[in-house]
Amino acid sequence: MLTNLGANAVTVRRPEELARVSGLIIPGGESTVMDKLSRLFGLAEPLRAAIDAGLPVYGTCAGLIMLADRVHDSIDGQQTIGGMDITVRRNAFGTQLDSFETDLHVPELGEPAVHAVFIRAPVVEEIGSGVRALASLEDGRIVAVEQGNLLGTSFHPEVTNDYRFHSYFLEKVRASA
Repeated sequence: MLTNLGANAVTVRRPEELARVSGLIIPGGESTVMDKLSRLFGLAEPLRAAIDAGLPVYGTCAGLIMLADRVHDSIDGQQTIGGMDITVRRNAFGTQLDSFETDLHVPELGEPAVHAVFIRAPVVEEIGSGVRALASLEDGRIVAVEQGNLLGTSFHPEVTNDYRFHSYFLEKVRASA
């Protein structure tokens, strides 16, 4: 998606690779594994420092968990990178079999509605005063948030052909460069 939007996308696994990017997307996957690997490869602390220094970061699903300051239902010893004043609940919608799709109204992205794919997704249970909810489900549960240069979604916009969230994020990257 980023390449299609004109960005030079590279993989970041080590601190020296992080130093070469102007923005970072932490993708979906397994947040506990991401936590362990980020610490094992020495990436956790440099990433925290980069976020504190203003690096734009977009977390989708497990990436949102990694950006959260607080996590409910985490495993023993699980840590996050943090940076967003939010509390998330891991696997809030249940198992893989409970995955679902829905359309979301996201005023910042305009019309039409965003088709959102939720796969073992987290939900944002609490937001701090500096955090803005961008999208919620019909029952009020928050599934997209923004705080400064940080963006997070509970769902996976990368599995649809809708580039608007990634484009919105790239605008943050361009503005901070």
